Amino acid sequence: MNQLEYEWVKKTRQILLDQCKELNEDDFTKEFEFGFQSIRDSLVHVAGCYHAWLGSFVLSKTSSPLLTKEVIQTMQVGDIERYFQEADRYVEEVIESFTDTFDELIEKEPSWKANGQVIGKTPRQLLIHSITHEFHHKGQIVAMLRLLNHTPENTDILVLE
Repeated sequence: MNQLEYEWVKKTRQILLDQCKELNEDDFTKEFEFGFQSIRDSLVHVAGCYHAWLGSFVLSKTSSPLLTKEVIQTMQVGDIERYFQEADRYVEEVIESFTDTFDELIEKEPSWKANGQVIGKTPRQLLIHSITHEFHHKGQIVAMLRLLNHTPENTDILVLE
């Protein structure tokens, strides 16, 4: 993974975030029986994955990477964009800092899990996990948009110039 490839991820994310800016509050927070319940909560969950696995586990930049339910309930699209921007900085640092050690195992207990279990993963595994996790939930968000009678924009990397 390099920075150019991650730029594609960011561009497709922005297509979705821009469409979410057009939603009214009811549509943005409407709960469904799949995914992370609402578009808002799903977006925060996706960004939180980058914060947890890259910002906390790989980089040790934070011991509290995830937001509380109370904070999430007040978030608007702009707040979520800023949360993603912080996540993007973590990705950039992982790409830059682990070039020569991308496949070396990091073994430790995740700070946000209370079970005391040590996990062993490489920076490459966790970066790829975070990206595939985002695209998985992006598909769910697109389905939510359709259920709300919106026509989702195409967020496929192949549509980018």
